[in-house]
Amino acid sequence: MGSVAYLNKVNMIKRLYSIFFILAIVSSVEAQTLTLDSCRALAIANNKELRISGEKINVARYQHEVAKTNYLPKLYAEGGYLHSQREASILNKDQKSALENMGNKVGATAQELATALATKFPDLAPMISSLGSTYIPTLVSGLNGTGSSIVEAFRTDTRNVYTGALTLVQPVFMGGKIRAYDRITNYAEQLASQQHETGMQEVIMDVDQAYWQVISLVNKKKLAESYLKLLNALDHDIQLMIVNGFATKADGLSVKVKVNEAEMTLTKVEDGLSLSKMLLCQICGIHLDLPIHLADEEIDNLSVNPLKAQFEMKTAYDNRPELKSLELATKIYDEKINIARADYLPQVSFVGNYLVSNPSIYNGFEKKFKGMWSVGVTLKVPIWNWGEGTNKVRQAKAEANITRYQLSDAREKIELQVNQSAYKVNEALKRYAMAKKNMEKAEENLRYANVGFKEGVIPASNVLEAHTAWIQAQSEKIDSEVDIKLTDICLQKALGTLR
Repeated sequence: MGSVAYLNKVNMIKRLYSIFFILAIVSSVEAQTLTLDSCRALAIANNKELRISGEKINVARYQHEVAKTNYLPKLYAEGGYLHSQREASILNKDQKSALENMGNKVGATAQELATALATKFPDLAPMISSLGSTYIPTLVSGLNGTGSSIVEAFRTDTRNVYTGALTLVQPVFMGGKIRAYDRITNYAEQLASQQHETGMQEVIMDVDQAYWQVISLVNKKKLAESYLKLLNALDHDIQLMIVNGFATKADGLSVKVKVNEAEMTLTKVEDGLSLSKMLLCQICGIHLDLPIHLADEEIDNLSVNPLKAQFEMKTAYDNRPELKSLELATKIYDEKINIARADYLPQVSFVGNYLVSNPSIYNGFEKKFKGMWSVGVTLKVPIWNWGEGTNKVRQAKAEANITRYQLSDAREKIELQVNQSAYKVNEALKRYAMAKKNMEKAEENLRYANVGFKEGVIPASNVLEAHTAWIQAQSEKIDSEVDIKLTDICLQKALGTLR
């Protein structure tokens, strides 16, 4: 019982330590300010699709290593055991019977000879009979035993056979298949890397869009709060003017309506900001309930690039991973043509082996393991296949043509995409310049409206219009700043320079 209580205490201490450790990690995450680069790094590190594509690179690398081994000789070891109902026989039944009864035949012949001699020489008959009865049975027995020994010596005893072999095969010429397969796996490894790069750019694109969406909503939240503050101040002034008879209740109601609209707008912006931050957390692999703070949230005016979009199509052709992937696919299909052709070309291999068996046949049929080595060359020459090889080569060429057409089509589409992205960058810069001018005019108009309202020469409706124009101009300025960031990212992705 004491040991159980001690183990329970130890386990409780371990659980408490784990909880404190997790809380320390959470607190460090909560206190961390995320920059755009850190968000990109988190998204790349936690994205499952990128992990999968990374493993595909490893798979392709291992396949390439496997392909390289086809140049080298391969050594095989084989063994076997075979039990048969009957053994192989060198002698047939008649030969076995003749050998086993060889003494009987010789004895019969000797007996006939003795009888003939006794008949011809009666005086010697007793002696011949005595000799025959003495030596003929011994001769018969000895010859039958010798015959049986010969039959036993010819037994193979192959009912239980053990075999083993070591075989060495060195390809000499396989129609170019080995070299083609080596190149295909090399291209496949590069193709996996390009596909990983494509996925990485997609992830970076998603992160940047979510990041700047959050920054946009943060600034719009500040704008909504500032607008609501201005309207509350205006509502306070209107109420005082109504009490003093300088404004009507209708003016006060108009301001109240605007205050309610501003509160509703602020609520929508706050909800949108929460959802946008949750989306960014999901992309970055952070728990959705953890609050995050972005480094650019404190910046009131986002820095924008005042230069127009300048590019060269060669940059896109050289850097777009999609084009590189299609170029590699074209090379792979070209090598598949060589593989299809190699199956119908002569193939030469060097073969060496060592064979061992029990029973062995190199000194009669001995119950011992004995073997021998041998070397040779194999040649395989296809002669007739009813046009199968020709059609397979044509099929491979057609597939290679398909990839070439896809590559050409992709180049045209990418050229269009780059031009569209550049046009959007220039358009965003123009909208930003217009938004800045509108913002300056709206601020000046709002300043005159506030001064005139305080002086009593401008009605409340004009002040509300000035506030509405100001909030709209400020919102457009924020949108244009974020739009410049996003269109610049789109152009970098279109050019293949997004890293």
